[in-house]
This record gives sequence, C-alpha cells and structure tokens, in this order.
Amino acid sequence: MRFLSVKAHTIIGIVIGVLLLFAPTVFGFINDTAATTVAQLVGIFIILSELVTVSPFGLLRLIPMRAHFILDYITGVFLLLSPWLFGFYGSSEPNKWIPHLIVGILIVGYALVTNPSLDPRPKNAVIIK
Repeated sequence: MRFLSVKAHTIIGIVIGVLLLFAPTVFGFINDTAATTVAQLVGIFIILSELVTVSPFGLLRLIPMRAHFILDYITGVFLLLSPWLFGFYGSSEPNKWIPHLIVGILIVGYALVTNPSLDPRPKNAVIIK
C-alpha cells in the first residue's frame, strides 16, 4: 500500500525536519539538553537527507530513494527510542518524550507508504555507486 509520491515524501520530510528544529520551544522542553539536542540534530539530519536524495527537490541527488528509505527507518526508530536511550522518558513531563515517539513513528510510516515508482528519476540525477 504505497500511495505517497517521492515529491510528497520530500516535502513531508523537510517539514518534519523544520518542525523538529522548533519542537523544543513549541513543546516546552528547551531546558532539557538531551531532548533538545536529539530533536534538533535529527531535524537537521532529515533536512540534509532530503536535500541529497534523488528526488524532485533534491539539490545534490546523490542518494538513491531506496537507500533514503533505509535512512528514514533508522532515523525514525532512533527518534522514537531516544527518550529511553538518553534518559528523558522517566520525566514527569510527557511533553519531553511524546513528540519524539510520535514523530519517530511518523517518519517510519511515511517511508513505508512512499512509492518510488510514482516519480520517475530526474534526468539530471547523479547516482554514486
């Protein structure tokens, strides 16, 4: 059931990356160093990942989409496990860990439903093998 286009996937990825950059302020966990660092570093990683992938909005187009999906799965699982990995799950403030959990699940989810064949590879794509 892969219904999402690569173009839509890229847009969603960039939006999620930007939202993760601002999540510490929006959700009020800016004072928790671990939760803030994880959210912002993952946000930066997602944005960069989208920009170097072979997609309609890719600037460098170095990473094939299928490899990008693997990065998304790893990134999503890392983000959803990060509250336990970095010790901010036990907090009495769920606003510190619930965004990581939900966004991690969303990242894996939108990677699972993206159909790489809905968008042909751009003609000027450069693939490093």
